[in-house]
Amino acid sequence: MTLNEIMALIDRSLFAEIGYTDEQNRQNIRKVFCVWHKGLGRHLISTNTSSSHVKSLMKNNNVCLYFSDDTTFEGVCLYGKAEIRSEREYRELLWNEGDEKYYPKGIDDEDYCVLEIIAESGRSYRFDGKGDLSKTEIDSFDSDKKYENGYSKFSEKS
Repeated sequence: MTLNEIMALIDRSLFAEIGYTDEQNRQNIRKVFCVWHKGLGRHLISTNTSSSHVKSLMKNNNVCLYFSDDTTFEGVCLYGKAEIRSEREYRELLWNEGDEKYYPKGIDDEDYCVLEIIAESGRSYRFDGKGDLSKTEIDSFDSDKKYENGYSKFSEKS
């Protein structure tokens, strides 16, 4: 897959699976809503600060993020680090009308945070083969990118 094809796969995905190691050293996977991307290398996920995965990531921030399209049998697994963001700029970017049902105190709710996944490498999969992504390739592809809602960008084309 080309880097543009991988980006298109990420953009058309509503969800990703996040993999991490919990505090008992067990491997865990969570399905997360993930549509905000800064190229291939940075992805944002809103979540509860009190969640078990955030607590685990505060102690061990190694993470993987897997995007896939089951209809085309394509996938990309990104390996890297998770940063827990509570800065207002991140909160505002991901805040949606109706989020009050999850965060009753609004955008400044102490239980509302954003995970920033920063990819250091990756591996893509498709019916016609697989390929590795290096940090250099990711950084070069992302050099002029800003955070944007990839799904909105993709759905406008449909």
